[in-house]
Amino acid sequence: MEIQVGMSEVVLRIGPGLSLREAASRMSERGIGAAIVEDDEWPVPRVLTERDLLNAIGSGLDPDSELVRDHMSEKVITASPDWSMERAATEMSKRGIRHLVVCADGELVGVLSMRDIMRAWTSDGATSGGPPDRQAA
Repeated sequence: MEIQVGMSEVVLRIGPGLSLREAASRMSERGIGAAIVEDDEWPVPRVLTERDLLNAIGSGLDPDSELVRDHMSEKVITASPDWSMERAATEMSKRGIRHLVVCADGELVGVLSMRDIMRAWTSDGATSGGPPDRQAA
């Protein structure tokens, strides 16, 4: 199964100058765990995750004065929509991340999260393309 099947095409795009509170509010409104942070000076978008927010606020920082640019994830992995779910899961696990930015022809087309992978692999009739389950004799 390719990641384009399971990725979210609805992407929240935010700027690096947004406060953590505003970013968290927008993520909460959409029910998502990560926002894409874009700036014209960066060749690749960055990501602000729930974990980034939790780390900042949990350490006592003020979400109204702290900015996204100071807390976003620098470890951004981009993937092609035709990557397999297995390849995506392997890369995410190996690098300790939970989100991949999906780009096609240099353009952002979606985000794939570990949650998306689990949903795709556990939906009725979904398969990861691996061998069928074998029943014990």
